[in-house]
Amino acid sequence: MAEFAEIEAADGIRMSWNVWPSSRVEMARCVVPPAAVISPLQPLAQPEAVLQYPPLRCRTCRAILNPFCSVDFAGKIWVCPFDFSRNQFPPHYSELSESYLPGELYQQFTTIEYAPPGDRGLPPLFLFVLDTCLVEEELTFLRTSLIQAIALVPPNAMVGLITFGTHVHVHELGFSACAKSYVFKGSKEVTKEQILDQLGLVSFHHKSAGVIAGPKDGLSASSINRFLLPASDCEFTLSALLEELQKDAFSVASDKRASRCTGTALNVAAGLLNACVPGTGARIMAFVGGPCTEGPGMIVGSELSEPIRSHKDIAKDAVPYFHKAIKFYEGLASQLVNQGHVLDVFACSLDQVGLAEMKVAIERSGGLVVLAESFGHMVFKESLKRLFEEGASSLGLSFNGIFEISCSKEVKVQGIIGPCSSMERKGPSVADTVIGQGNTTAWRMSGLDKNTALTVFFDVASPTTQEASKSFYLQFVTSYQHSDGQTRYRVTTVTRAMVDGAINTESLQEGFDQEAAAVIVAKLACHRMEAEDEFNPSRWLDRLLIRLCSRFGDYRKDDASSFRLSSKLSLFPQFMFNLRRSQFVQVFNNSPDETAHFRILLDRETVTNSLLMIQPSLVSYSMSAPPSPALLDVAAIAADRILLLDAYFSVVIFHGMTIAQWRNLGYQNQPEYKDFADLLQAPHTDAEAISKERFPVPRLVVCDQHGSQARFLLARLNPSATYNSAPAGAELIFTDDVSLQVFLEHLQRLAVVAQN
Repeated sequence: MAEFAEIEAADGIRMSWNVWPSSRVEMARCVVPPAAVISPLQPLAQPEAVLQYPPLRCRTCRAILNPFCSVDFAGKIWVCPFDFSRNQFPPHYSELSESYLPGELYQQFTTIEYAPPGDRGLPPLFLFVLDTCLVEEELTFLRTSLIQAIALVPPNAMVGLITFGTHVHVHELGFSACAKSYVFKGSKEVTKEQILDQLGLVSFHHKSAGVIAGPKDGLSASSINRFLLPASDCEFTLSALLEELQKDAFSVASDKRASRCTGTALNVAAGLLNACVPGTGARIMAFVGGPCTEGPGMIVGSELSEPIRSHKDIAKDAVPYFHKAIKFYEGLASQLVNQGHVLDVFACSLDQVGLAEMKVAIERSGGLVVLAESFGHMVFKESLKRLFEEGASSLGLSFNGIFEISCSKEVKVQGIIGPCSSMERKGPSVADTVIGQGNTTAWRMSGLDKNTALTVFFDVASPTTQEASKSFYLQFVTSYQHSDGQTRYRVTTVTRAMVDGAINTESLQEGFDQEAAAVIVAKLACHRMEAEDEFNPSRWLDRLLIRLCSRFGDYRKDDASSFRLSSKLSLFPQFMFNLRRSQFVQVFNNSPDETAHFRILLDRETVTNSLLMIQPSLVSYSMSAPPSPALLDVAAIAADRILLLDAYFSVVIFHGMTIAQWRNLGYQNQPEYKDFADLLQAPHTDAEAISKERFPVPRLVVCDQHGSQARFLLARLNPSATYNSAPAGAELIFTDDVSLQVFLEHLQRLAVVAQN
């Protein structure tokens, strides 16, 4: 998809259809919904496209000046392409002429950023919320990683510390003479007013009325600095607190779980930030090592004999705490979004911690999530380090984003799937049907970074076929607080063609981006699995694929052997085959927490990264040839090869049997076998490069053919050779799943008899 990748590099946008039918009926016949995956803060392809003045908006529709506007240079007037209203240029555009254009009118600057001078906001704030119901070894791992991370926090960034176990402890960093903390009972839900009153954060003249205080309400800087201080001022105090941090003092019986009040701790953290820094970029970074067993957000009782909910329990509605916990986190999500704050969760435990319940608060606030087996695992340690490191590979954390969409009158917005929350801003571009966060043309993104992607679903507004070869326009505007505190505006304006879908099917196929379409379908399937109780994803995907192939395939009716697909659609069935087998659709053998983790990352990632989650990449290394892509098939396994599988969440280095034997004999340590040593090192070098560019850092699995961990590779390969059908001497996959070849044969047989 080279042509679509170029568009993505320039504008950070990929669309399922780059040519649209001009009627709603024909759009429905295209089967795959019209949608766009956009990365609002993707690094600019042209760094010079940053303007040091505020954007110029249309006086009626509020769209921003862009290269598609018509300009009257003599009258200093520009015409908005969205509502065709005429707008006067302000005085500072007085030098405008055909030979002297402002940056936003250059045709190559369809994506541009405004960085107007002005007061910078407060520096970013990181409130660390630590679980102390851990074994001593885990607490040591967590303590060490956090001390290293705090050393990387920008000196001007504000930091705070809350610890929790049976109770919640809010630590006062501004009192360095001795350790001092305020304690909240973990088993009881705490109101905002109680939090402020106990912490002494309510102004005297507001205290009796119970009004939440903030800096504008008379809350002094000294009151705020008791709990939240610049990292440079409290690094020693914070490090000392962490070094002396002890596990929860309350003993735990051998047949019980630890008393852990995760929900109360997050509630107190949100209340503290609401009092001190409302509307300012702040992140609650929660480090959780086990399930919440008391208070709001509880997911399981304290008795070990009581199992934590599974997918089967949720399907049967045998989950006494599940719905109440989700309701609590929905309320927390609303509070965080209103405050402009973010919830990040680092869940490190062999047991579940309640990520499935927390998902709504993490997603709507634009938070990050890391899931690992232990606080000592490289996935956790390297991911935490990447959050604060500087350089080209850093995440570029930004805050307080608002994402707006302007559309031509032919297009309406159904909604967004991704890390955002609807602002309920109505308008003529709002569609009647809703997908994800809808009923609006503006969304709040409390937290976002350079990899954050949103999936926007559209609808064709016109009920009847109109003139062919028309164009429509879309504009995406993201205002946000940069990591340096400056408010910036990223503007992307694109145009696409509309044709008569009944006549110009070839034009539609030419504009079909099968990679983006596969990712969009995957995100929509996951959304419907969570939103609809009776939804069957495998059946829905099968029907969608059959209808698409029947609509655009070339065949003679009832003759499967005559079926052909254009090269523009030929990979799509393979993507759907792998999606049906992926962890997004097949939740068996995954816990609800793992499934929530997978879906959070799918919803927020770009097309390239999301496609790796659906269909991993496979690279082959051998002595006889340079590294080369290999088919994702069991036939790729050979005794004299090394395979590198990138499945996004994990990276697997798989040694063939002969390679493993040579390695075990130590040939790589002998000078005459330097080529073999280089061969062994090559996949590790590539795996390290992959890990440096990704968040969270993927799990690295190194395994050998016929070894126990080889399952991480075998589970993702096409089972073309199984115990039912295998050539002599071939590597086997023990599964009842059909192979890709059988899947395609069934698809062809059904497509040639299906009705359009």
